[in-house]
Amino acid sequence: MSISVEGISKFYGNQKALDAVSFSIEKGEIVGFLGPNGAGKSTLMKILTGYLPHSEGKAEVNGILLGEDIHQIQKGIGYLPEHNPLYTEMYVREYLAFNAKVYGIGKERIEEVIELTRLTPEADKKIEQLSKGYRQRVGLASALLHDPEVLILDEPTTGLDPNQLVEIRNLIRNIGKNKTIFLSTHIMQEVEAICERVIIIDHGKVVADKKMAELRDENEQIIVVEFDYRIEDVALKKLPHLISARNIGGFAYELCFDAKKDMRPAVFDFAHDNGLKTLQLNRKTKNLESLFAELTKSPSTPEGGAS
Repeated sequence: MSISVEGISKFYGNQKALDAVSFSIEKGEIVGFLGPNGAGKSTLMKILTGYLPHSEGKAEVNGILLGEDIHQIQKGIGYLPEHNPLYTEMYVREYLAFNAKVYGIGKERIEEVIELTRLTPEADKKIEQLSKGYRQRVGLASALLHDPEVLILDEPTTGLDPNQLVEIRNLIRNIGKNKTIFLSTHIMQEVEAICERVIIIDHGKVVADKKMAELRDENEQIIVVEFDYRIEDVALKKLPHLISARNIGGFAYELCFDAKKDMRPAVFDFAHDNGLKTLQLNRKTKNLESLFAELTKSPSTPEGGAS
């Protein structure tokens, strides 16, 4: 097991940033970590990397219990924080050599990570001259210097243009062939493109932990219908296989069903039986974005909360 988290909680005074979070990640998995701003994502990542102590619970990284040997844990982790800290006045090779000294790493490994992260064309430039995409590559190269078993990446694609985003996505996917990756992002498409599994956190609690293949095979379907008149929620509950109904404005509703068959004919018949006209009737694909919206639709943590 690469990462094991059992009942981890974190308090900032009276505020509970994490509330008994539990999950485990097998060696070689690429796992996406999602949640609204203030949900506790960065807090948990900082705890796993040893930069922040936890208040309750226990966690292991590469079989080592947090709090027992933090230096040994950090040797097995490559960490790219949300705000990639770089000495921008340094040259790329100079910066990597500076960090390599901490681990006692030779020049050969520096050249390996430069090639791995495709930094070769920019390796002799100052970091301040690089684009945001190449700066992220420098951060990844630094995180990979000591060849860690686990990579923890906090918002690695934030602020990148579409081309840079694709490049970093491909780079992470390639690195993930040989390492365990725990990846935080706000971009749903990134998780769907890179990750094998997703963990969603809201208000400090895990609200979903699903394999991407499982999510794609869900029986749940979402239908958006607009009537010509408002109907009471209690009447909508008569629809077969209905899980939830939500008014999304005016006379439009988002209906979630647990059924393999297309439920649009049933909704059309329901409208007819209740004297309603259907102005629109569309089926939406049940995807990560809709699952995220469904699970985190409650008000988010007030500004200033943990991220």
